[in-house]
Amino acid sequence: MRFFTNLSISSIFFVLISCSTLAEAARFDITNNCPYTVWAAAVPGGGQQLDRGQSWPLEVKAGTKGARIWARTNCNFDGAGRGRCQTGDCGGVLQCQAYRKTPNTLAEFALNQYMNMDFVDMSLIDGFNVPMEFSSTSGGCNQVIKCTADIIGQCPAALKVPGGCNGPCPVFKTNQYCCNSGSCGPTDYSRYFKQRCPNARSYPKDDATSVFTCPGGTDYKVVFCP
Repeated sequence: MRFFTNLSISSIFFVLISCSTLAEAARFDITNNCPYTVWAAAVPGGGQQLDRGQSWPLEVKAGTKGARIWARTNCNFDGAGRGRCQTGDCGGVLQCQAYRKTPNTLAEFALNQYMNMDFVDMSLIDGFNVPMEFSSTSGGCNQVIKCTADIIGQCPAALKVPGGCNGPCPVFKTNQYCCNSGSCGPTDYSRYFKQRCPNARSYPKDDATSVFTCPGGTDYKVVFCP
């Protein structure tokens, strides 16, 4: 009996591991509706030039976390994929390996996490450069996060940069704005973003009003200038 009991337990573990391994990748359809070219960036994923109306289908593995998608503007790359962007630059390469230069409007996500749920948000903590919609397209989930306000045109003078509106943390680099100690609250600058895009994260502790969930296996779309 002990043999069969152990076999049963082993079988259960095998099934659990197999299910986890076989979880489907999520599809992200990234579309540029802006009247100008953007260079979409994704970590993981790389990068892709998108002229107006073009899309980039991206498959992201189940279990991926700490992932980001954003737009880069006013870029110039050579044939080897090296160059610079005015906003959203990721180390001077077309195929992004890391997230670097602010400002940029960020779609952030972690797939198949606690209780096999996806966690998604749009972050303005590091500023804003392109209007964005981040929404689910399958799985019975109906999350739509959108920021289309005139963030750049009304940007506070201290946060203005060419092509965008920076977040206060990259500018001032203090605990008040960056929450380095793990303790911080909203500020006048974070309220500027929150009032215009209430579903987006405006400061590091803004998760309660800005992080949403969908069942693991959901597909998504990211639209620049929706």
